[in-house]
Amino acid sequence: MLFVAGVLGGALNAVAGGGGFIAFPALLFTGVPPIPSNATQTIALWCGVTASSGAYRERLDISRRVLIPLIITSALGGLIGAFLLLKTPAHTFLRILPWLMLGATLLFVFGKRLTGVFTAGVAHNASTAAIVGASMFELVVAVYGGYFGGGLGIMNLAMLAAIGMTDIHAMNALKSVLGSAINGVAVIAFIVARAVYWKQGGVMILGALLGGYFGAHYAQKLPQWVVRSFVVVVGTGMTIYFFWRGYR
Repeated sequence: MLFVAGVLGGALNAVAGGGGFIAFPALLFTGVPPIPSNATQTIALWCGVTASSGAYRERLDISRRVLIPLIITSALGGLIGAFLLLKTPAHTFLRILPWLMLGATLLFVFGKRLTGVFTAGVAHNASTAAIVGASMFELVVAVYGGYFGGGLGIMNLAMLAAIGMTDIHAMNALKSVLGSAINGVAVIAFIVARAVYWKQGGVMILGALLGGYFGAHYAQKLPQWVVRSFVVVVGTGMTIYFFWRGYR
């Protein structure tokens, strides 16, 4: 079950995000406590995201002037979020989470309309103000990703839509790189804190590697509208789930 959950979670993260909604419950079902479940699924899905980055490497079309600030803020935010997870109760964040997911999904859907001042070439010709704004947005996303991570891909796609990117496959490529940075530093924090259940995590890592690479590979063969529609469906489903979970 954990292997299959890893495959499905890795593939879902490669296409849109939300793999944690498969991996996290699977670990809980096998008896892993909530915070170690979160830490363990973070490591497993980080491996999957890293694998999907390899499949998307030819789609990564962005200047270093934009990429480097986003990676730096991703790593910083991921570290902060991981520290918060280890130090604060999760139930408080679960009350805020559905609102974050709702905002991210709406931003992904309407981001292009809301940011008409940007052009589709922002990934290469972004102004300094646009880069600073995107970096601040990414810092918030990264803190969330280090803390919980469910729907992180959706939020990163929303940020990229907000700065004017329109090619869903290019967006997925950059999303994978940023996700690797966010969860990479979180992984280090979780390992140091000994919050990882390696017996269960090892099985899930194998599945996530397989699902992440092949999910990214085959997603690029789909029409962009299909992938974008899938992102919206996943985001809507996760929002509904967390409203139910946080306010029942």
